[in-house]
Amino acid sequence: MTDPAAPHRLFHPAREEAETASQQTLAPQTADPAYRLAFQDMDFLLRQDLRPVRFQLELLKPELLLDEAKIRSTFVFYGSARIPEPSKADVLVETAATDHQRRIAERLKANARYYDEARKLARLASRAARGEAGWRDFVVCSGGGPSIMEAANRGAADEGAESIGLNIVLPHEALPNDWVTPSLSFQFHYFALRKMHFLIRARAVAVFPGGFGTMDECFELLTLIQTGKIEPMPILFFGRDFWERVVNFQALVDEGVIAPRDLDLFTFVDTAEEAWEHVAAHYSVASV
Repeated sequence: MTDPAAPHRLFHPAREEAETASQQTLAPQTADPAYRLAFQDMDFLLRQDLRPVRFQLELLKPELLLDEAKIRSTFVFYGSARIPEPSKADVLVETAATDHQRRIAERLKANARYYDEARKLARLASRAARGEAGWRDFVVCSGGGPSIMEAANRGAADEGAESIGLNIVLPHEALPNDWVTPSLSFQFHYFALRKMHFLIRARAVAVFPGGFGTMDECFELLTLIQTGKIEPMPILFFGRDFWERVVNFQALVDEGVIAPRDLDLFTFVDTAEEAWEHVAAHYSVASV
């Protein structure tokens, strides 16, 4: 007996239609850009008035692929792209040509230990057991670049775990680091959409010493929690000495521009173990 149910698809798949369109006979009409399928017309897609569509695509593509990869939650790592791996820190000092460069190199060398702490924390996060139906939690997510970001992805790789890299198109080349999982390596045009994807699945955030980019990301996160736009989560600032030297948090309270309780939105930590214990306690999960 014939199944009376309607077929799963009534229309041909878009990929099939695109292949058919590419084989059409050349004529003045088919050669004109106006005849291209809209989703194959790069000149059309890159028009300024198509920006809202590009926003939607940049939001949707990683969201779909992360769902397909069964990634339920992430452990986000923010931090400098300039702090060297400890084994390479001495080279910066040795090659410094001026006293100023040497002072900077010495500071970077002093902070190089955070590379190791980021790598260790990523290992701990990557040991989290899979949940029901294979969904994964605390998947390491970084900006996909060098330094602290590299250390995070590298730590996940140490455990044989996949990790996410969210790269951004910059005027100078910024390739993903070697430890980002290729199928979870994304590239963004819009900083705003990239920052959204850092936080959509985030359940904990480690903030290592960093510059404008790190501060931009972590202070937006603090603002979102402060204003009740997202639920509180563990926010772990590595290196109290660094952060209290570059940001006078208490002065913000003293000036009345933040409330004393806002200082409770984040926690200072020094080691990966301390950070993971805080996360484990917050979510009542077993330490690893």
